[in-house]
Amino acid sequence: MKTLTACVFAALLAVSGATTAAPPPAYYVDAAKLPFDPIPGLTGQRLWGVHNKAGYRIELPVNWNGRLVLWAHGFRGTGLELTVDNHPLRPFLLANGYAWAASSYSRNAYDPSQGAKDTHALAQFFNGRFGRPVKTYITGASMGGHVSTIVAEQWPRSYDGAMPICGVMGDYELFDYFLDFNVAAQALSGVGQTAPFAADYLTVTVPQTKAALGPAFPFALNAAGQALARLTQMQTGGVRPMFEQAWIYWNALVPGDFLFLRGVGDGTLTRQPGVAWQNSDVTYQFDADPALSPAESAFNATVQRITADAQARRRDGLANVTPTNGNLKIPMLTLHTLGDLFVPFHMQQVYARRVAANGASNLLVQRATRDVGHCTFTPTELVRTFSDLVTWVEGGVKPAGDDVLNPQVVAQPTFGCTYTDNTTPRLWDSPTWPFPKPAACPAP
Repeated sequence: MKTLTACVFAALLAVSGATTAAPPPAYYVDAAKLPFDPIPGLTGQRLWGVHNKAGYRIELPVNWNGRLVLWAHGFRGTGLELTVDNHPLRPFLLANGYAWAASSYSRNAYDPSQGAKDTHALAQFFNGRFGRPVKTYITGASMGGHVSTIVAEQWPRSYDGAMPICGVMGDYELFDYFLDFNVAAQALSGVGQTAPFAADYLTVTVPQTKAALGPAFPFALNAAGQALARLTQMQTGGVRPMFEQAWIYWNALVPGDFLFLRGVGDGTLTRQPGVAWQNSDVTYQFDADPALSPAESAFNATVQRITADAQARRRDGLANVTPTNGNLKIPMLTLHTLGDLFVPFHMQQVYARRVAANGASNLLVQRATRDVGHCTFTPTELVRTFSDLVTWVEGGVKPAGDDVLNPQVVAQPTFGCTYTDNTTPRLWDSPTWPFPKPAACPAP
């Protein structure tokens, strides 16, 4: 199990283009796909079925230690079939006596509210079947990181610890970033199409835009292209290791003009009317100096501005895109790759500020790892993170983490080394990797 990307990497976490009311989709669970095989040598009770219109899987080891670990999966697209993941830590959990459970959710699309409600309902179902666990943990990846954060904030009395990984911890801020990249590319290139983009945006405008940003986008950039790269760096977490590799990876090695595609749509979201993204409150910068340069001032004066509709960006309750308010009551340990430009590292910074505003920073520990992918964590990284969370919850020993809000710390060449599994080869370790490599981590 090298990564989690099989379930989330190909997902298109784009703002929907739907603008008119439509009958609710006929979501369904294929019961024939719910059964799952045992792991040789790790016997236990396996259950599957449908609860509240959502498929589920549960596994209880013979030597159950009384702990339950919920898993919240990532974005599934907009198809009608609802599917269930096994927990990515399944072998470790079973070998150490933990039960786990996972829900398909009863809806697809980007709907973390429904994911949170269905995952919590599954925990209640487990409690009714097997009794209330000694400890219950909520874990999840990508949109599932958003789901697990909602669960932790909404039902803190039912859970003891949370582990969102590669999560959309900043809720609407993710959609704003997709908007940022595309309107900035248009303003800097001079091509000038405005959002919502026309039907020929990807086929005509984007090729023209890339040509105007350099002779070989994203490898060889002119001044405008370099400004876009620097702006993207600042919008996704600031100056940090892995960005140079991430810029190439997400703009060249991932097919289909991935970051440009994220801006397609009219800014509305499924089941949530009105334009949800905005940049009217953003001051764009090309570097870490908070003082605006003449070039930055000129850019901020000319870039297209959009303000979200109030009804599309609610900050309370279990709205479709439920806000992560940072009102933590239980320990939370997060993990995020520095080079993720799909759900960028700045999601962690947004959430850290919200938690601090609630006076709950003592309950949040965040860690960075060095990779360019989305949710590309190794088993070693995941096991270490979960084990440290358990030690914190049950032993009272708060684990160390990274200072994600200190720009000087984040900019250090070795930032992210501490919690990275350096025994596992990465893309840039290949002798055929033709691009710059990140600075090496110190020997352990």
